[in-house]
This record gives sequence, C-alpha cells and structure tokens, in this order.
Amino acid sequence: MINKRGTSVGIFSAKGGVGKTTTALNLAGILETIEKKVLIIDMNLSNGGVAISLNLPCEKSIFNLIDDYENNRHFEFSKYVTKYDDYIDILSSPKDPRQASKIDSKYIDLVIDKAVNSYDLVIIDMDHSLSEINIVTLDNVDDILFIMTNDPKDLKNMKSIISVFRDLDLNNYKILLNNSVNPYKYYFSLFDMKNIMKANIDYTLSSNFFIKNMDDYVMSGQIVTLQRKMANIFSKEYATFTTIAADLLKNKEDNNE
Repeated sequence: MINKRGTSVGIFSAKGGVGKTTTALNLAGILETIEKKVLIIDMNLSNGGVAISLNLPCEKSIFNLIDDYENNRHFEFSKYVTKYDDYIDILSSPKDPRQASKIDSKYIDLVIDKAVNSYDLVIIDMDHSLSEINIVTLDNVDDILFIMTNDPKDLKNMKSIISVFRDLDLNNYKILLNNSVNPYKYYFSLFDMKNIMKANIDYTLSSNFFIKNMDDYVMSGQIVTLQRKMANIFSKEYATFTTIAADLLKNKEDNNE
C-alpha cells in the first residue's frame, strides 16, 4: 500500500474502437518503467477487454467486490485484484455479462476511493456510453483522458459529449488524438478539429504507432510500452505517454499538498 493518496483517471471516448483499452495498458506500462504502482479497473462491465488483452485469468472481478460489500462480506481490496506483474494489477469486469446489470452505481465511488488509497495511479477503462455507471465514474475520478480519432462520426460525437461535459461542469479532462487506430484516415486538419469541437487537443499519437501484429501481443499478454525494443522504434509515442503520465502524477502531488 502506498503512503499517500494516489490519483485516478477515466479513459473515455465518444465512440467505440478508438483504442481506449490499448491506451490504458500502454499508459500503465510507462508508469511501471518509473516504478509506480498501477491498478487498471475494467469498467466496461458487459464487454471488458483488459484481462483478455493481457491473457490474464481473473478469479474475481468488480462484481464480486461490490456484491460482497453490499452483503457485508468485507475483505481486503487486494483480494479482488489480479496481479499482472510487480507494478500492475487488474480489477476485471464481470466474467458473466449478466452480472453487469447487477452492479449498483452508488458503489462506484467506494471502489475508486479504496483503489486510490492503494495505488499511485488508478486507470479506469470505460465504454463509450453515458450510462449511469459512467457518469458516476466520470464524476469521481480526478482526471479524464478523452480518446478521439480523425473520423467524422467521432468528431460529431465528440462535439456533443464535450457540450454535455460542460453542462455537467466536468472540466478536468484532456484530449488525446489517436491517429494510430486508423492510420490512413485524415479527414480533418488539427485546426479544423479544434474549431469544430471548441476544445483543445492536448496529446497526439501518430499513425506510426499502428502495430500490424498487435494480436501477437494480445495472445502473449504483453504490453507494448514494456518492450524495450519498441522504445527506440516509437520514441515519439513513448514520449507522449510519458508526458501524460507526468501530468497525471503532478495532479497526485497536488492532491497530497
């Protein structure tokens, strides 16, 4: 357990297929290289992909944690997480998708609070809906990393979601433009995207970060940013993830002042 309160970030988007899970894993990998304890919570409750992406069998999930708490069966938080390595742990989504509907959103703040008191950084991988679970999550995390792509539908949805964020007084977000998901799609210039959304783009992953053999990493349960040979090949992308990590950790320091 860490001595001071950690910090939390929700990985969110306006549509699916933009690379949220991959971003969450690569961010965790960068944090491991600087010896930070990380928990990835898979909040995509009915279709989670974190454990699958790491080829990691999980005995318990967020459903077991909340179910035990609801029924006054209190155990150590660590009993519900699965260890990936010495620095990265996983709190997986339910094994049975039917359990997702049984998770009460009123316990989400409890899960996040317990997590940030045990880890330097808690990364919450979310789906792209504005469900009650997600709204509660967004309201309780310290920061939000909004993932987008250069796609007309995504940009249209982004504009709408950012408007909702403003209505909800959620201004603790930054935007990551992920060009590595669709490396051949360049519908809009950076200027046009900012102008349409009326928002800044804080970070960018280039199309060079498109990895053709990504399935090989999934099958072997590897995180790209933990592979030393990749650090030189994708030095700019590693620098982007390092900047994101530094910004989040700075917020952790601010929380503990």
